[in-house]
Amino acid sequence: MRTEALGWFSSLVLVLTIWTQVFKLWKSGVSQGVSKWLFVGQITASTGFTVYSMLVHNWVFVVTNALMLVSALVGMVIVLKLRRAERRCTPDPARA
Repeated sequence: MRTEALGWFSSLVLVLTIWTQVFKLWKSGVSQGVSKWLFVGQITASTGFTVYSMLVHNWVFVVTNALMLVSALVGMVIVLKLRRAERRCTPDPARA
């Protein structure tokens, strides 16, 4: 039981840490310095780890990796929206 509790606690810490960073990205309103490839890699890895965790019936990792996948998807959407907004606000030198 202590082993399971350690796993759930560690999962909570990891997920809160990542979600805090995604929230910070959203609040900053700036995508500069954030690579979309970070989220592409996280989406790919989290998908694979979620499926693997399901296959080995490890529910701590199923939940953790599924939440990490959601955080990567949300982070990717935020970066893409911020980049689109930044392009709209930047004047096009070709039109000047």
